[in-house]
Amino acid sequence: MIDVNELRKGVTFELDGKIFKVLEYTHHKPGRGKATIRTKARDLRNGNIIDLSFTSSDRVQDIRLEHHEVQFLYSDDEFYYFMDLGTYEQPAIRKDVLEEYALYFKENMELKLTIYENEPLDIELPTAVDYEVTKADPAVRGDTATGVTKKVTVETGLQVETPAFVEVGDVIRVDTRNGGYVTRV
Repeated sequence: MIDVNELRKGVTFELDGKIFKVLEYTHHKPGRGKATIRTKARDLRNGNIIDLSFTSSDRVQDIRLEHHEVQFLYSDDEFYYFMDLGTYEQPAIRKDVLEEYALYFKENMELKLTIYENEPLDIELPTAVDYEVTKADPAVRGDTATGVTKKVTVETGLQVETPAFVEVGDVIRVDTRNGGYVTRV
């Protein structure tokens, strides 16, 4: 068991038979009474994001997770399929659980898979990934007084705000934490 005051972004815990990963954490201490800990957490089994509130004396069940290096293989109507680089097993995770990562997946991309009691739950993307630009609007000449940006679409369908000089066929690096342009490769 862990104290709820130890919950931070990225911490995984079990509550009422469900496994949650903390996305946001706030600690509120009123003038009198106990502190309130508010979290926004994702249920790792079904992908739902819910708000959880605790008093400072509450405790939740800590869980131990395994992390495996995997490679993204393909997806179908219901699942994303990965290959464990150590055992060559092919675990699958339901699409609705990983929908926020969908536009970052690229064939043969290496990721970290989170497993709890032989059940694949979550993935961790690399911090930056290189993508080829497949669609880019033409840049407007003369508008250079401020940092000129435009939206481009990369090979996975992800739209990224980039500088005006990025063209179709360029390879750009994208930060997977915020979806932002990093550099042209």
